[in-house]
Amino acid sequence: MFKSARIKLTGWYLLIIMLISILFSLSIYSQVNSEFNRVERLQELRRERDLQFVPAPPPPNPTLDANFVQESRNRIGIILIFINFGILIISGGAAYFLAGRTLKPIKKMVDEQNRFITDASHELRTPLTSLRTELEVNLRDNNLNLKDAKKLLESNLEDVVSLQILSNNLMGLSQYDNGKINREKVSMLEVTNEAIKKITPMAKNKNITIKNNTEDLKIPGNKERLRELFVILLDNAVKYSGKNKKITITSAKNNKIVNVNVKDRGIGISHDELSNVFKRFYRIEKSRSKSTSGGYGLGLSIAAKIVRMHNGKISAESELGKGSTFSVQLPTKV
Repeated sequence: MFKSARIKLTGWYLLIIMLISILFSLSIYSQVNSEFNRVERLQELRRERDLQFVPAPPPPNPTLDANFVQESRNRIGIILIFINFGILIISGGAAYFLAGRTLKPIKKMVDEQNRFITDASHELRTPLTSLRTELEVNLRDNNLNLKDAKKLLESNLEDVVSLQILSNNLMGLSQYDNGKINREKVSMLEVTNEAIKKITPMAKNKNITIKNNTEDLKIPGNKERLRELFVILLDNAVKYSGKNKKITITSAKNNKIVNVNVKDRGIGISHDELSNVFKRFYRIEKSRSKSTSGGYGLGLSIAAKIVRMHNGKISAESELGKGSTFSVQLPTKV
């Protein structure tokens, strides 16, 4: 599709360039031809004037030979034709290159959209298949009792919750794609404290301690989005940390940048996987089920979008078996 579009776009570029070039060449040829005609008229007027006021035959004046003029016209025309032919060749290559550059971001966006649809369909298929299979099997069971029915409903409810989480995350991703947020002065200490409150019940289940050493640094941003950012990072830290571990949040200000680090002592991430953690639907532990890992691989992708909305940067450092550190850099001015 994009190959044919590139060829068509190249043709349009080439058509526009050649129209301009041909019109410019015709204008030059017309001006040169007009100049030759002007000179010939001046010579004719001079000759008539000399015949009127000079009794004796006038001395010969240098004149332009008609054959020379015609030959010059032809030569200029041929030169302009060769110039346009050269422009056609050069502009053809340039137009093809520019068409590729023009379509590149569009192709990237379409590829990303297709990949997103494919991944989303794949993720939706798993809970939907589970729901359908359990329902079909139990509907065929003539001996289904109340206890088994309750177990079925509980299992179905888990799948419905998973679908709801996936749906909310997908809507969140589409919402953050517009890149527009309302900004206000936001305290990093307040935001991280609120994020910790949301994660505390989950952390208590694993006896994980969250230590907040964030300073009261303020940046222009959206408080709700930033709170969600640190909820995602803390949720990720708790999820991949063992029992009785510790998570630490620290902050520092460097010039016009506020840096906030979320450090855990969990299972860590391999070097090969570290570059992919912010990609959509990427889960570090591919072998784990969603019931174990607890997500669809959208959390860190959403976190990265929130950071980009605030004109910041997010990065990760990790070592297997020793834990991970997610660093968020946010500007203090818009």
